[in-house]
Amino acid sequence: MGVDLERIIQYIKQGDQKSVQTQLDRYNTENSQCFFFNVEAREKRKQRELEEFRRNKVREYIPDSDSDLGSDDDEDSDLVLRRRLASALMWFIRTQLQPGVLRVCLRTLRILSRDRLALAPFITDSAILTLARLGGISTMPIPGHEEEDWMEEKDPWGFACGSTSSQSGSKAFSTDTHNQMREVIIETRRRSYRDDGIYSSLVRGKRDARGERDEEGDEWYDDGEVWRKEAMKALCNVIYNSQRAQERAGPLKLLPGLCDKLKASIRSAAPPSGQFYDLRLLFLLTALRLELRKELQQARGVSLLTVLLEQCLEVQWAEDYEVVSDPSAPPIIRDASQRAIEILKILFNITYSTHRQEPDEEDAALYRHLAAVLRHCLLLSCEDEDLVEELQGHTVNLLSALPLQCLDVLLSVRLFNGSKESGGVNMDCVHSLLMFMDKRLNRGQKLKEKLTPVLNFLTESCRAHRETRRYLKQQILPPLREVELRPEQGDTIRNKLVRLMTHVDTDLKHCAAELLFVLCKENVGRFVKYTGYGNAAGLLAARGLLSGRGPSSKPQYSSDSDSDTEEYRQARDKINLVTGRVEEQQPDPMEGMTEEEKEREAMRLMSLFSRLSRDKIIQPMGMLSNGRLAPLCGHQRFSCMEEEEEEEEGEVDFEDELD
Repeated sequence: MGVDLERIIQYIKQGDQKSVQTQLDRYNTENSQCFFFNVEAREKRKQRELEEFRRNKVREYIPDSDSDLGSDDDEDSDLVLRRRLASALMWFIRTQLQPGVLRVCLRTLRILSRDRLALAPFITDSAILTLARLGGISTMPIPGHEEEDWMEEKDPWGFACGSTSSQSGSKAFSTDTHNQMREVIIETRRRSYRDDGIYSSLVRGKRDARGERDEEGDEWYDDGEVWRKEAMKALCNVIYNSQRAQERAGPLKLLPGLCDKLKASIRSAAPPSGQFYDLRLLFLLTALRLELRKELQQARGVSLLTVLLEQCLEVQWAEDYEVVSDPSAPPIIRDASQRAIEILKILFNITYSTHRQEPDEEDAALYRHLAAVLRHCLLLSCEDEDLVEELQGHTVNLLSALPLQCLDVLLSVRLFNGSKESGGVNMDCVHSLLMFMDKRLNRGQKLKEKLTPVLNFLTESCRAHRETRRYLKQQILPPLREVELRPEQGDTIRNKLVRLMTHVDTDLKHCAAELLFVLCKENVGRFVKYTGYGNAAGLLAARGLLSGRGPSSKPQYSSDSDSDTEEYRQARDKINLVTGRVEEQQPDPMEGMTEEEKEREAMRLMSLFSRLSRDKIIQPMGMLSNGRLAPLCGHQRFSCMEEEEEEEEGEVDFEDELD
């Protein structure tokens, strides 16, 4: 049997903290995995009613009892109860509560904040400020000192909005009773704040965080950390689910408050417990509100978040732009990995457009410092293997957002024993990116989302750094030996990339083809050699290179050779350029035919192609002088030959010829 929400509201009204805690503990246990999908519940109810109708074979369904009447109203009453409970709890947590009671109330509020239809009590200014302050964001306006809007919105018990108690038969308060309660509430709230605006119930927890705690304080500190996390979780739900809350986040100074809290955690010697939810809230604010994104960037958010990332990963510096890498170091713990991922996501939100800009000297130094930390992220190992790929994925996203000229620090690292190298340059970072791309090539879902950033980043890196291009050329396009297989057949990275060149997603196939084309130094002949003309035709047509001539403004590449293997030299003349492999000898279809028969067969084929073109089934194309394809525009459509064919043989049966 479910928990009676009306009874909980009555306990809150009476101030019975023990009963509230007991009942809410049960409610939280029953609804810990509930997300209040009202639409889904309504559909299920309608389906049950339809099945009942069919079972009774009655044209008009008559419910068996009064409780079945108005099921829509029953569902709405549940929603009203959840709103009333949320409203009552928002009032309750503003009073002085025992730590355990406050913790369970906030946990209930977190569960209720998942319901998009029950957010009304959460999205007022005072509710947002209350959750923020309970979450540890102290540098904000104090709810109730500057405004009393929460008392004007709605009665804490829901009576002011015209609702009636659905099951317990409770009566609405009289005006005198309501006024008396208002005075009690205001006085209680006044006592709940110290002169500096801090909740008195959080004072012990804050002193504990500074190391001034005793045995009794330990209990308060533990509960304080728990309720701070619960308050931040609830606030994240509210911001995510409510556009109104997102709009009010700016005027309520949530962003500066969060930044101050994060700065305090950097200065604190205590471990950053609960910081993940601070970062999650900051990510939501910067992802959902453009003006907050710009505000954080202008408030030196890149510098702040870089320091947080260094602290999270315990970075140690060898030189200005070189992080000490210790292969024997233990894997990063799960909590640190998750915090690092949130930081990377926030950094991407505020830097995603900087790669188009020319940074000044100060910004360039900042981005180089960040790039050095990101290089460290690519080489890390985590306790959870899934988090390794996620961490690397967000690192690649952020690297692709930074100015390319600031990424030289990825290669300016000394060589160590076991390092990958090309031309005396450390390639550990590039090798890690290559292995990351290979992992994602094996994924069958969301290929565009997962592969496009790393493909684009490697392509731009190859254009900018010849050592990177040389190393990736050796790894992806080694000298050809398997000439019996199509380029797309096999399990090598080349085979996987060539398969992507004919993918249905245009952006994805273009990115894959562009990377291979750059690795071939944008040489058409070499590109066709490694991919086959059929696979390469899409990119060559888009670039106007189908004629085989290179672009007029070809980028300057290094002069490394592309020597052929003995196997390729022996089979070169037998390779089909379209498929990119040695094909078996096929019988000559014209064998045994006279010259007249061959000419007649050619005329028939031309006639068929002409009809397909006329019916707009196919469109004949021709190559322009610049190497691009263009429609033939009606001329050269074999019209003369078709007329001669029809005069000699009469009408050709089109369907029979296609068969």
